[in-house]
Amino acid sequence: QGKKLSDALRISAYVFSTGLLMFTALVNSVSWLMQNITLGNFWQTAWLEFYDYMEGDEWTIFLIGAALVPALAFWGFNGILLVADITGKPTFITRYRIQLGKNDPVDTKKLWKAIYTVLGNQFFISFPMLVPMFYIMEWWDNTFSKELPTFQWFLVELSIFTVVEEILFYYTHRLAHHPVLYKHIHKKHHEWTAPIGVVSIYAHPIEHIVSNTLPVMTGPMIMGSHIVSISAWFSIALVTTSISHCGYHLPLLPSPEFHDFHHLKFNQCYGVLGVLDFLHGTDKMFRQTKAFERHKVLLSLTPLSESIPEPPKKDE
Repeated sequence: QGKKLSDALRISAYVFSTGLLMFTALVNSVSWLMQNITLGNFWQTAWLEFYDYMEGDEWTIFLIGAALVPALAFWGFNGILLVADITGKPTFITRYRIQLGKNDPVDTKKLWKAIYTVLGNQFFISFPMLVPMFYIMEWWDNTFSKELPTFQWFLVELSIFTVVEEILFYYTHRLAHHPVLYKHIHKKHHEWTAPIGVVSIYAHPIEHIVSNTLPVMTGPMIMGSHIVSISAWFSIALVTTSISHCGYHLPLLPSPEFHDFHHLKFNQCYGVLGVLDFLHGTDKMFRQTKAFERHKVLLSLTPLSESIPEPPKKDE
């Protein structure tokens, strides 16, 4: 156990230090490019025009940024996936299915149940939770500033948001797998052993509050972030979790193999990034599978299920 912890800490320190150096270089170069060459003052000008158009109505601005824009990102992305799930077309998408033969096509009765639940979670849980968040952000007195944060600072915030989400989601999610809580709360989400994008927030109301919403909201509330940063982060979080659940390993997008394996096996891969799973050993089984070999960004048009197929079953 001591050696395992030591190895894990050493690997984590190496990854963190290397990542920090790369991140610093990336931040400096991309920040300079974004702010001085590519976009100039475009975003700042656009924000001021929007702020003036809304006559500085902070509550309306907050609702648009924290609720409407992320919701449009979620349903826009999942709308495309739902067409593929229901019709099996375009084949460009469906040929990248992870669990072959599953949701081909998706059970429409089960799908509509999921959509109703997701809409209920959004309208009756996520949106009302924005009310206390609004007053917390007002207290910071920075959220509606007329001056946008620099792109460099936004990247720093994004890193912090991601770490906070990873910690809160991992432990609340793992707690939800306790037999008592799983039976009454988390089992609902695991009705989908082969998930699709829209079920990323198909969950019991308590789980949606504790595991889905609070981990994403906490980072911006700690940092006192600008509404533009909040809007971008919420949208990224919703699209990212949709990718993790979508059931397709598509080219150039983050790999969903990690969380798809969680739905398949239940007791593996609880986190988002996988760092805490590595430290706690909750990805051991995953690391011994072909799914782990496929857990990377696909840079070609050949599905990884073809280039790294599952081994034939013993009775075949």
